[in-house]
Amino acid sequence: MNTISDTEIRMKGVEALVDALGEVQAERFVSLMLREPFDYTTWQRQLWTEVGVEELSERAMSAVEQSPAKPR
Repeated sequence: MNTISDTEIRMKGVEALVDALGEVQAERFVSLMLREPFDYTTWQRQLWTEVGVEELSERAMSAVEQSPAKPR
């Protein structure tokens, strides 16, 4: 695994948000994250409590198969 700089992580994160949400909604997401206290670890632990690992994996693979390939 290559280590990348904090700046590169931020740039890739913003690119991912814009790709997924569009510019306006990505900006809105960042604003929401900055506005209220947020514990990512707690949120992540509570996110998929009703879904098992196998089902979550199947959903992820299905989403990958259905999404158009994006050139990088």
